[in-house]
Amino acid sequence: MNENSRSFHEKELRDGQIESVCAGCPSPYDKDNSVLQAFRGIPISELKNNGILRALTAEAIGWEPGAVSVEVLRAQEEWEAVDNIQTETGQASSDQPGQLISFSEALQHFQTVDLSSFKKRIQPTIRRTGLAALRHCLFGPPKLHQGLREERDLVLTIAQCGLDNQDPMHGRVLQTIYKKLTGSKFDCALYGAHWEDLGFQGANPATDLRGAGFLALLHLLYLVMDSKTLLMAQEIFRLSRHHIQQFPFCLMSVNITRITIQALREECLSRECNRQQKVIPVVNSFYAATFLRLAHVWRTQQKTIADSGFVLKDLEVLAKKSPRRLLKTLEIYLAGVAKGQASSLGTQKCYGPQAPHSKDLTFTGVCDLPPHSSTGTRLI
Repeated sequence: MNENSRSFHEKELRDGQIESVCAGCPSPYDKDNSVLQAFRGIPISELKNNGILRALTAEAIGWEPGAVSVEVLRAQEEWEAVDNIQTETGQASSDQPGQLISFSEALQHFQTVDLSSFKKRIQPTIRRTGLAALRHCLFGPPKLHQGLREERDLVLTIAQCGLDNQDPMHGRVLQTIYKKLTGSKFDCALYGAHWEDLGFQGANPATDLRGAGFLALLHLLYLVMDSKTLLMAQEIFRLSRHHIQQFPFCLMSVNITRITIQALREECLSRECNRQQKVIPVVNSFYAATFLRLAHVWRTQQKTIADSGFVLKDLEVLAKKSPRRLLKTLEIYLAGVAKGQASSLGTQKCYGPQAPHSKDLTFTGVCDLPPHSSTGTRLI
């Protein structure tokens, strides 16, 4: 037998031995299939975490990696990133700008951060002297209960805080207000002309918060995130874009917050706060009720931007004198809205063409008018 023939028979023998051995043992592919059946439906991240894929390769088949190519390394990096991506998606951070924020969540932020430097600036009550002090003592509203003063001080402290666009929570408040008023599903820039469309005077809302601070934004947030007042907010916003009676919505709201702050400091809300044993809910409702009254006067009396300062000053006098009356009006309005009844803002139903916010409008706020008398108290 020549060398070639012997080599051929040896190869044939070896092949036959291999076949006979394989015939008596299960195929590694059958084992792989059984393993795959067992782990069908398990998430990819769990397969990775439990080392299943490694068992299906290195251990089941006995394969050991040799030289690793660039493609394999890249695939391995992508695989390592799978778990991180799923974790970040499942546990989204509450500080992401794209998420709406509720009033209670924003308030909780201020309740947990250190505001001591801002608290030093507040003046909880108006300082009166002489006959004004005597008259207030004899005929003025009751003092706020001791247990409610810390909550009152928190409200006034927030009014001392400015807008910080580097704070994710502040950005979320702005984004929420914008989305709720415009109906947009997308985030907007924190600076830009789109804020003028909402009724700020410029591209940066922070410049319009004088005298009200971040409390002005919290009030707007309350207005648009509370299901009972959202329709009211949208209705007033549409009125603010009337082609003749237009006014800067957000700037008007800031002035309403200023009136609210002053009413709180002058203890005009103390009786109602004492009755409800709460401060923040009373302050929020008073703000909404005052804004509702302004919208009613604005529409029914055909007011324009030229009347803004005088309307706000008269509104301030009424709000301080009869806060309970305003709150009752708000209750009636919200009850009617809940029942699907017509708007209580006025008899007019037609808003007319919608007008974009004009940069040429001259808005006069409550801080820009002289007091009615020498004994009047100017707003902060």
